[in-house]
Amino acid sequence: MHRSIRRFIHRSRRFWVIEALVVLTTLKWAILAVIAGLLAGFPTALFLLVLDNATGIVYAQSWYFFMAPAGLFLSAFIVKKLAPDATGHGTEKVIEAIHNHGGHIAPRVVPVKMIATWITLTLGGSAGKEGPSAQIGAGVASMFSSLVRMNRADRERFVLCGMSAGFSGVFGTPIAGALFAAEVLSIGRFSYNSLLPSLLASYVAFFVTRGLGVMHLTYSVDFIVSSEIAMMGKMVLFGLVIGGLAIIFIGMLHRTERLFAKIPVSTPVKGLIGGVVLIAVVLLTGTTNYVGLGARIVDRALDGETFRGIAPFFKMLTTSVTLSSGGSGGIIMPIFFIGSTAGNYWAQITGGNVGLYSAIGMVAFLAACANTPLAAIMLAMELFGVRTGSYGAIACTVSFLVVGHLSVYPSQVISIKKTWFRDIDTHGVEFSFTRTGIRKMFGSFFRGYRTSDTIEKKASGQTIAEARHGRKRPQKPDNTE
Repeated sequence: MHRSIRRFIHRSRRFWVIEALVVLTTLKWAILAVIAGLLAGFPTALFLLVLDNATGIVYAQSWYFFMAPAGLFLSAFIVKKLAPDATGHGTEKVIEAIHNHGGHIAPRVVPVKMIATWITLTLGGSAGKEGPSAQIGAGVASMFSSLVRMNRADRERFVLCGMSAGFSGVFGTPIAGALFAAEVLSIGRFSYNSLLPSLLASYVAFFVTRGLGVMHLTYSVDFIVSSEIAMMGKMVLFGLVIGGLAIIFIGMLHRTERLFAKIPVSTPVKGLIGGVVLIAVVLLTGTTNYVGLGARIVDRALDGETFRGIAPFFKMLTTSVTLSSGGSGGIIMPIFFIGSTAGNYWAQITGGNVGLYSAIGMVAFLAACANTPLAAIMLAMELFGVRTGSYGAIACTVSFLVVGHLSVYPSQVISIKKTWFRDIDTHGVEFSFTRTGIRKMFGSFFRGYRTSDTIEKKASGQTIAEARHGRKRPQKPDNTE
């Protein structure tokens, strides 16, 4: 009897001590998240306000695109001399820092990234402003974590809070910003322990940037659906199209990077070459739509104005050239441009609602290119409303699967393969791309791969019940009859 009482007291004490620690940890990260949001919100607001004013003045000049070579040259020169880690489109460097450097980002990256991006975008480079904002937020978070001597795990989570805050500060979508940070690090793995602090940091940064005068736009997409079932089928088809375009864009981006890497000149000179290419695109097309930020084109597409089917491909080209030749800027705004204009043209040829397809194309292209379907779905809901987001969810998920394990962020880790189609070797199906081999692979697919000796996919680790009672999960053989 006494032994039972002692056991009960021990278990009760254990339970309440653990619960107290859980509550304290939650409060700790709530406080840290607010700090991260404040730290990221102020420099992000400064960056955005200066950029908006500068581009507003320069873009008013019809000849501004002729400054693109100088802009890319100066951007590449500054980054190369002062902070090589500030190259590229921002978010990729944050992912790399968390995976490979324990979340450490050099302090000089923040001011260098600001200046280089201001120069690139103001003088005609084709890029976005969210990647630099994410890197700025992550950079100041990294500096604070070093100042207070956080351990590696805490620093990585705190830097992730800074990244989500930077994303939220640009678009005014705090929930999407938090989801983006929680799922962008790995394909197939959602960082649940980062969700709460990322969400709080995103909201704080949203309030700070809005309070300092940054404008966050929202849209209203009006449409009528005659058949819900037919609309779902259309979204599946549209997701396939967007996923295919994402494959083209990712391939073009990486091939352009390799091409510029082979040019035997210094990085700033590559910037000059890239700027000349941008000028050539403007002269060839007769429009400046494909250089600069491109935000006004996205707005017009969402308002129902029609664009040519070639628009997404020219934006793919100018963005790939800008980022590969030394320009500094984000990649999500170009993704929005490509996705919205692609959806815009698809609506024209299928007789759909132009504004609706522009909106869904924008978020579905993000889901595919960044492998962040949950963030893309929530972005649609925050920007366009729940009804648009509910249809967009189908296209986002389909495009995410179609693109496979490609990404604009090469540092993403493949934690879980998206579909069994990407894992057929584990089913005893040999990769052979001869005529006979291809026939066998498709035959295996239609038969359901191996009909016997099938690989059984089981979740690894303990169940909640096993963890609670301290039991180990029995091991099962990989092959079961």
